[in-house]
Amino acid sequence: MLKPVKIEDLQLGMYVVGVLRQTGDTILANEGLVRTPQALEHLRRKGVLEVMVDPARSVDMTPAQPASAAEPTPATTLTDDPLSRLAPKVSFEAEIGHASKLYGEARDLQSKAFRNLQAGRPIEVGPMQQLTSGIMQSVFRNKDALLCVSRMRDKDAYLLEHSINVSILMTIFARYLGFNEAEIHELATGAMMHDIGKIKVPDAVLSKPGRLSDDEFTEMKRHVEYGIEVLKSTPGVTPMMLRVVAEHHERFNGSGYPYGLAGENISREGRMAGIVDCYDAITATRVYKDSSQSVVAFKILRQDSGTHFDGELVTDFIRAIGVHPVGTMVKLKSQRLGVIIKSNLAQPLRPVVKVFYNAKLRQHVPVVDVDLSDSRHADEIEASVKPEQFKVDLLKFFRMAIVGG
Repeated sequence: MLKPVKIEDLQLGMYVVGVLRQTGDTILANEGLVRTPQALEHLRRKGVLEVMVDPARSVDMTPAQPASAAEPTPATTLTDDPLSRLAPKVSFEAEIGHASKLYGEARDLQSKAFRNLQAGRPIEVGPMQQLTSGIMQSVFRNKDALLCVSRMRDKDAYLLEHSINVSILMTIFARYLGFNEAEIHELATGAMMHDIGKIKVPDAVLSKPGRLSDDEFTEMKRHVEYGIEVLKSTPGVTPMMLRVVAEHHERFNGSGYPYGLAGENISREGRMAGIVDCYDAITATRVYKDSSQSVVAFKILRQDSGTHFDGELVTDFIRAIGVHPVGTMVKLKSQRLGVIIKSNLAQPLRPVVKVFYNAKLRQHVPVVDVDLSDSRHADEIEASVKPEQFKVDLLKFFRMAIVGG
């Protein structure tokens, strides 16, 4: 079982899987054995206060037993520069496969966390932090890849996927706002756990296909309190993470819960979490509810600006993910259908669309990427559309033509 270790207690041979607390602005880019005194000193210089260690992969590096003899299998080594910056940008095509695999790993980890809670076992924050470190690195390499993956929803896995998507969106949002890497990491981890308390809400309430009664709604609201109760005593959970969990249902006019905070009494991260959580919930498909287009979600967020949400942050969020977010299915004026695979910050209305269907002829066409910013393509987006309108299996297309392509 993973265990937290304060930096002053960290020893050579310990296997570090993540940073829990630090005063600096960098994150651990790789896990591994601490082999040298220089590596220990480097962690201290970077302001690392506490790390998560895996005793099962740690080795005895006392002088009586050389490290080479104690290590049964090859292991990653923490070098003298273990807190390197995130990877440079890559193309959408180069990142999409990794992003898809990372999303699958996130689903598995969320499922495990929920099972642990149901069985009365504690949550392990270290694996969550490692996962959100991977999300950060993927977003920093190419944010469009994970954003695209997050749009391919499974209506039967809302509880699992919602928290993952909120974490991805929070990472993109926080990066756009200029948070440093350590803060983004905490925000992403808090977002990953923001609905963890729902596991204690009765399924009959959680999945009810209709309006909740007053008593049922009261119980539903308690998921925030349940989450706070679980996480406030969980090692590795920082105050920033806890604020994301505790305040994602607070509202700007004081009408939210559980504390009824208003305006700037809600932390900035709490206000961000409320926007991101609401956006993903609106655009999600559930067993009892069809998804809404991003443009509908944006309209709702704007309408509720100043009452439920911080209007300035709503504008920033829309700018961060784009007017037509990656992964959105659109119809072009040429009547071709496609999925947006690359955003265009300079010209938000002219992204790259992977076209695969002719809406007029109601038939598939050869898959081709159309860069709407290229003057050779006399086409533009007419509207965002739903796959169901044209009986298109978007998830199948995504797996075959986007990830597989």
